Amino acid sequence: MSSLVEEAVKKLTNTVETLESRIKSLEDRAAGGSGKLTTDEVRMILIGPPGAGKGTQAPKIKQKFNCCHLIISNRPSHSQATGDMLRSQVAKKTPLGREAKKIMDQGGLVSDDIVIGMIKEELDNNKECKGGFILDGFPRTVPQAEGLDAMLKARNQTLQHAVELQIDDSLLVARITGRLVHPASGRSYHSTFNPPKEYMKDDITGEPLIQRSDDNADALKKRLATYHAQTAPVVGYYKANGIWKGLDASQQPGQVWKNMLDIFDEQRKGGHASGILSRITGKN
Repeated sequence: MSSLVEEAVKKLTNTVETLESRIKSLEDRAAGGSGKLTTDEVRMILIGPPGAGKGTQAPKIKQKFNCCHLIISNRPSHSQATGDMLRSQVAKKTPLGREAKKIMDQGGLVSDDIVIGMIKEELDNNKECKGGFILDGFPRTVPQAEGLDAMLKARNQTLQHAVELQIDDSLLVARITGRLVHPASGRSYHSTFNPPKEYMKDDITGEPLIQRSDDNADALKKRLATYHAQTAPVVGYYKANGIWKGLDASQQPGQVWKNMLDIFDEQRKGGHASGILSRITGKN
């Protein structure tokens, strides 16, 4: 009996793979037959304390998938990268951006509904988001995570990954006190662990790097305490949903990236088995 079951499963697997191949071929033809269409897409949250390496890993993910990297804070400050989504929306004077500016000018926190609305607007209108997205700094609470899921569900999408970069606080102190940042892009370096090619200059643009005023041990300890208190419930939420993965961020950046690729490869292999079913049920 077991051999019959194994044979049936093998035939079904072959059928699914054949159908997936035909679907991809049809999608390529519909796109103009360029042969360059890819069905690879990433929809993920990058979780990690300050100094864990999000600023190092996110650009690599963005380059691999041609996706958007949305850095999110509900109260941007001068010390944050200008790539921050709220700062961008305010600068572009979008309806939500104008609403957020009023709140921030009064020293308030931008509501979850506004932030999620901005994310939706980016996914709808930002060409970089065609290949998917990386959310960095959001969600911070379980209600935010639930709101994000509801917004994505309305788009017939779901998150694929919630990747947490894990590292001991003591190592973070050593990392952050030597951290260098390119303000315009958010790219980060370290004077010891990940130095720029040229002293105090960004590798890509050659523009000056800065050291943030809040990158000191006392300020860091307060930030870490807040981070741990906020993040634990969110991590629990994504563990329960089955999409959480933890990576050892104390390793060299290259090894962390290799482990990140393993997560994507694992998801892609699983996608072949579930791709047809997801199309039938309307789930992504």
